[in-house]
Amino acid sequence: MEETRQEKISSIFSALGQFTLSFIETIVVALVISVILYLFIVTPHEVVGKSMFPTYKDGEYLMANKVTYRFSEPKRGDVIIFEFSETQDFIKRIIGLPGDKVSLMDGKLFVNGEELDERNYLDNSIYTNGGSFLKEGETKEVPDGEYFVCGDNRQHSSDSREFGTIKKSAIKGKVLLVYYPFSSFRLATEKAYD
Repeated sequence: MEETRQEKISSIFSALGQFTLSFIETIVVALVISVILYLFIVTPHEVVGKSMFPTYKDGEYLMANKVTYRFSEPKRGDVIIFEFSETQDFIKRIIGLPGDKVSLMDGKLFVNGEELDERNYLDNSIYTNGGSFLKEGETKEVPDGEYFVCGDNRQHSSDSREFGTIKKSAIKGKVLLVYYPFSSFRLATEKAYD
């Protein structure tokens, strides 16, 4: 009788030990996968401010794909996360590619002499103001390896109109999806230009 009780206790401790070990292994594997994803494949970003409203809202959490631009070049219309300073990342839309001539006339952006068709993400009534870098009536050429970026909420966005073009090396990734709040979960949609 005594051996049976000890066997039962031993069996319970053995099962508990196996469960604990299995649980720890699962946690370690999940952490390793998370670290690999974070370091090499995706990067999280919190939208702070209203510069991309209504496309992306203040307080939303995004996941950006870090792999895309290792195999292809950024395209006009891509929404990207880039390093603005050592302590701050920005989210903006690519407007001008390397070699493009970007102009601002009558509150509208022009690329290589043609008005940019932004009706997929901007209301037609939006007036785009100039800034310190690109003023109304001016044209700027985008240098090689750099991009001209703007926020979708033009009245409340500090972007290339103000601080100039950004280097490709500053780009951390292309927005892939919104993952939080969960009620706003959605994949990023491509905005093709004619």
